[in-house]
Amino acid sequence: MAPQRFHEQFDQVQRSMPDVPLAMGPDDSAEFMYEKGVVLVRDGEEARIVEDTVRAHFTAAPDLDQEQVRRAGEQANRSGITRIRVGDPGEGGRDADRAVAHALRSVREHESRAGRRMVARNHVVHIAVNACPGDEPVPAPLSEPPNPAAADTPHDPDTAVGVLVVDTGLMHDYRSCGLLAHTDGDAQLQECDDRGILQQYVGHGTFIAGLVAAVAPNTDITVRGTLNDAGAILESEFGEKLFEAVDADGWPDVLSLSAGTSNGRADGLLGVENFMRELREQRTLLVAAAGNNASAAPFWPAAYADLPGWEDSVLSVGALRSDGAYGACFTNHGPWVKVYAPGERLTSALTGFDSPVPYVYQHSTYEACRYGFSYGCTCQHPRHSGVLSDQGNTAKPDQVMFEGYAQWSGTSFAAPVTAGLVAAHMTAHKETDPRAARRQLLASQAEFADVRGAHVPALRPPTWRPVPVVRLGPAL
Repeated sequence: MAPQRFHEQFDQVQRSMPDVPLAMGPDDSAEFMYEKGVVLVRDGEEARIVEDTVRAHFTAAPDLDQEQVRRAGEQANRSGITRIRVGDPGEGGRDADRAVAHALRSVREHESRAGRRMVARNHVVHIAVNACPGDEPVPAPLSEPPNPAAADTPHDPDTAVGVLVVDTGLMHDYRSCGLLAHTDGDAQLQECDDRGILQQYVGHGTFIAGLVAAVAPNTDITVRGTLNDAGAILESEFGEKLFEAVDADGWPDVLSLSAGTSNGRADGLLGVENFMRELREQRTLLVAAAGNNASAAPFWPAAYADLPGWEDSVLSVGALRSDGAYGACFTNHGPWVKVYAPGERLTSALTGFDSPVPYVYQHSTYEACRYGFSYGCTCQHPRHSGVLSDQGNTAKPDQVMFEGYAQWSGTSFAAPVTAGLVAAHMTAHKETDPRAARRQLLASQAEFADVRGAHVPALRPPTWRPVPVVRLGPAL
């Protein structure tokens, strides 16, 4: 990702979390975002060891302030982690956090003896952290059906597959969309600001629910607004929120998640460690998006699919470009990504179904990126704002109106397409075990795609229509 693009994304996330000073990492690179002045540790005895070790290290260093080292959160919770403050969050810029870097280094000897990580940054988990979000939604023509189109499988409440979507919540008018007749959950907290501007990632959860429902109509879908804060949440809160989501209605058959973060490591996220262990003991299948960083670095929690013990319980999903033949330019990739599905220029429900005042996004110039591909990809970054307009057809030329359906791209959407395919397989084969359905589905598919020169498994819904690749101009 270009530095300018990352800084723009950083600014957007920081605005959505104004009370949490953020930095980019590791150190001065732009691989992820994290909370300044704070580290995460497992609660209990391990937290005491880390706190004492960091304080001793800071005491011996004249340019570090030992008085800053103290607990900064609950010392016991279901996610099993606590925050330790190690520096003043207001000091320094966004490019690095010396206090956090020193705290991490000070514990390395203990970690080496213990044979495991004991301390970590408090990462931002996000729909598109350090990533082009694929692109922003654009209105679909009124004559254009959803893509994937709705399958003809009837809904049967006695056999419907339970799908939990952990995302941004549902738009106020989602029930006006026939596809979402068997969808419920949390409302989007704030669709517009005081000026009527549509908020960032508004409609993301509704769009995802529409994809699941189209591919697998025999589903009961619940959308939780865990990521209602403009698609972002701190790692320290994420594990607890995941537990709350499954506690509300019980563990689902399939959990669809289109958010995560890289962390510069290959051993997962400390903040979701307890949740992932409990997931492994359940029957739920986690279908997780591999991220939009165009990177081979592991993206968590999707990359748990490549860790011993989680092979059956997690399925990591990358995105195919619009023609389905190659990987989308924005998708993460590598051996930890286990399957690819359509994720570019899909059409699904958004908002504006029942509103006499159309929802309008105001777009400005798109900035295309290619990540080395030979085609102009929809991975674009429109600097736009959205407004509610009563101008009808007299809207300014750079404004576009949503009247129900939208077209959107991102690895975010390859995950629910795959979740839908697992659910559809369960219905078609009367399979009650989602993890067995995952194995059967992948074993029965003989389709492949090319991603960065690799021949990879691909899942393409029978109702999905390839869309011609759009060439946007010379490579950047």
